[in-house]
Amino acid sequence: MLQPPPSALRAVHAALGSQDALRQPAAAVLRHSPGPLLPAHPLAVYVLDGPDGRLAGARRTGWRFLVRHTAKAADPAADGPVRESLGRDGLGPDGPGEVLAAAEVVETAEGHAFSHFTAGPYLDSTVRALRQAWQLVQGGHTRLQPRLLSMPGHYATALWLHGSTPGEDLLIPLAPAPLGVTAHQVYPAAELLARLEPTGSGHPGMTRTGQSGMAQLCATSTSSHPAG
Repeated sequence: MLQPPPSALRAVHAALGSQDALRQPAAAVLRHSPGPLLPAHPLAVYVLDGPDGRLAGARRTGWRFLVRHTAKAADPAADGPVRESLGRDGLGPDGPGEVLAAAEVVETAEGHAFSHFTAGPYLDSTVRALRQAWQLVQGGHTRLQPRLLSMPGHYATALWLHGSTPGEDLLIPLAPAPLGVTAHQVYPAAELLARLEPTGSGHPGMTRTGQSGMAQLCATSTSSHPAG
C-alpha cells in the first residue's frame, strides 16, 4: 500500500479531532468509539468518467482512510506511530481490524482537505475486498497496488488492484454492484469495463467474456456517497 502525502494525513487527523467534522451523520459511530481513533490502510481514490472508459483515463481525486479504534492514541506529529498505523497490520484473513468508518480527503491546490466521512455498505464491502486482495497475493510473486476506483456514470465502485505491467490490473466490484456485475468477483479490468459498457437497450452489457484462471479461482473468496 502506498504511503499517502503528509498533507492528506494531517487533514484526516484534523478531522478526527474536530467536533464539527464528527457531527456528520456518517461519523455517529466515531463519536462513541471505545478507544482513540486511528486512520489506517490509505487508498488513493480515482474517478473514471467521460467517454474514455479505459483505466488510463482515471484521475486521482484524493485519498480514503479506514478509521479504526485502537488501545492507545497516535500522535499525528510523530513519525513512528503514523508509519505503524499505515502498515500491513490487520490485512490478514481477518481483515483490517474493526473498521468504524472511512474518511476521505480531496486534493486541492494547497495540498489536501478533508471532505467527508462515510459508512454503510460500501465501507463493509471495502473491508471484504481488502481481505480478498490480501489472500490473492499470498504465495505469489505479483505485486498489486490497491486503489479505489469510482465509476459514477455506472453507479459503481471497485477496489482496483493495479499491476506493474499492462493486463495485470484487476477490479473487485464493491456491493451493491450494478446490474450484470457480481460484487466481490475478481475481474480482469478490461472485462469488467466491457461489461459496464451500455448495450443498445441502454443497460450494462451482459455478455460474458473469457475469465482468467485467477479470476475464476478468486471469484468468491463493503456509504451513501457516490465515490464509494
